[in-house]
Amino acid sequence: LNILVDTGSSNFAVAGVPDPDVTSYFNPELSSTYRSQGIEVTVKYSQGSWTGVLGTDVITMPKGLYGSYTINIATILESENFFLPGVKWHGILGLAYDALAKPSSSVETFFDSLVRQAKIPNIFSLQMCGAGLPVSGSGTNGGSLVLGGVEPSLYTGDVWYTPIKEEWYYQVEILKLEVGGHNLELDCREYNADKAIVDSGTTLLRLPEKVFSAVVQAIARTSLIQEFSSGFWTGSQLACWDRTEKPWSLFPKLSIYLRDENSSRSFRISILPQLYIQPILVIGDNLQCYRFGISSSTNALVIGATVMEGFYVIFDRAQRRVGFAVSPCAEADGSPVSEIEGPFTTADVASNCVSSVSFHEPVLWIASYALMSLCGIILLVLIVLLLIPPRCQHRYTDNDVVNDESSLVRHRWK
Repeated sequence: LNILVDTGSSNFAVAGVPDPDVTSYFNPELSSTYRSQGIEVTVKYSQGSWTGVLGTDVITMPKGLYGSYTINIATILESENFFLPGVKWHGILGLAYDALAKPSSSVETFFDSLVRQAKIPNIFSLQMCGAGLPVSGSGTNGGSLVLGGVEPSLYTGDVWYTPIKEEWYYQVEILKLEVGGHNLELDCREYNADKAIVDSGTTLLRLPEKVFSAVVQAIARTSLIQEFSSGFWTGSQLACWDRTEKPWSLFPKLSIYLRDENSSRSFRISILPQLYIQPILVIGDNLQCYRFGISSSTNALVIGATVMEGFYVIFDRAQRRVGFAVSPCAEADGSPVSEIEGPFTTADVASNCVSSVSFHEPVLWIASYALMSLCGIILLVLIVLLLIPPRCQHRYTDNDVVNDESSLVRHRWK
């Protein structure tokens, strides 16, 4: 089975029944080592969801790790928008922390099981290749997943590390963005609203709406294209050029600044247009069509495959940090399409860009607290008035006819 490596979730799950969009599946009835736990589990992603049953089975690793290991595995029985037409994978390997495991964090993750049973270091690393290659191309673009360490042959230059801010997703702190070398000049908390994560299971670079709008405006302003359809930026339209043309020279590079382990320093990872202007399909003999590899997000900045294909990414859980180094497979036409530079000072940014309260709607938060305070004052006044004994009582006579209308007028709170 081909398995999608996902650093943005924590369950290991494979197709457990036939599916129209899946070429192979795991039949637990044919496994002598599979044990069902009888626990139903549902996992929802930013796109798609599945429901299945938790169980355990025994795995062996084809290289490096010798021996057999018992791990939790979910067999997917139903899914919606999870297995899609044309996908070449039959399951998902969640490599995030157990805080995201379903139905609870008590479900030991695949990697935690390996660390505990195989006694390997609590670190893994990922090289994703495919820069500048058609998204829908045949075959695979290669890459490597290294469990328990770092492989020096998979990167060039230095490794730069940024701290993991919270151990659920691989949440990091982004300090600023530049388009074509120009700072977007946004408050750094905008980049982390409400979190910034490194997620191999997300295809695009996803940006909070305000940041996305600023990036699109900056790219449109600095690109060499006079007029461009808004549908291209929103993902509803492709842009096509003659196959002899390479449109990447028309667009600027994009840089993301991350806080260094030394909090007074930062470093930047940069991707060239070959990573975010992505070839999709060929029309006829002459046209190559491209999509925009960046999209807007309502709840996070997500460093997805669009960026990760430029780097060798190290998830050092033991030292609570994520490392980036230039990947030798991040080349197009023989030229590198990614860069890492540093160190830079952080004197021009806030000491903490990760806000405990979502920053992108502060006015709504202020209004909410104001309304709650007002309601509390009114309730207190009502309680006090109810507890005060009446000074006199009025006895109704026959002339005091109290109908519904007069009752509302006379006896309601003023």
